[in-house]
Amino acid sequence: MAQYFVIHPTHPQPRLIARAAEIVRAGGVIAYPTDSCYALGALVGDKAATERMRRIRGVDERHHFTLMCRDLSELGTYARVDNRQYRLLKALTPGSYTFILEGTRDLPRRILHPRRKTIGLRVPAHAVAAALLAALGAPLLSTTLALAGDEAPLEDAAAIRRRLESELELVLDAGACGTTPTTVVDLTGATPEVVREGKGPVAAFLR
Repeated sequence: MAQYFVIHPTHPQPRLIARAAEIVRAGGVIAYPTDSCYALGALVGDKAATERMRRIRGVDERHHFTLMCRDLSELGTYARVDNRQYRLLKALTPGSYTFILEGTRDLPRRILHPRRKTIGLRVPAHAVAAALLAALGAPLLSTTLALAGDEAPLEDAAAIRRRLESELELVLDAGACGTTPTTVVDLTGATPEVVREGKGPVAAFLR
């Protein structure tokens, strides 16, 4: 059964954050809040946890996972970023955007898109997510907590626990954080391409 921590949305309790980081390091799959929706998260490189997230979401190897990063510097460790891309990333992070970029060799091949070798990366603007990433000292492999057959992502932590209590090690309840996913922007081409319009404003890409 999943553990369940009620955590303050803007001033998360350090003791709970530290325990959540321990659970992730031990191979746990968790549900945690972000600045768009609740997400599933696990340690990068944990094959079993990655496969569990695929099973929970009902997706195959073509699904783009997202790396949740502490900051732009960490993001640059796992993706190839040129000067043009960097300027855009600097202007829009942290925020409700997922950027598709070419992954580096620091990432396991199984979490990259099998054909394009790309990965989704983002820096969330949510105090709980930021505190958890800082405590981990590493990115979280993540995916929006949207279940097959549902019309929208799950936004109620108690409902997440009821539906997934045998699939998760931990649910971090910081209250509702919405059902609008991030805006997804592909930065691998000559110009940015908005793949999905979501919570992040798209005006920056329409100039």
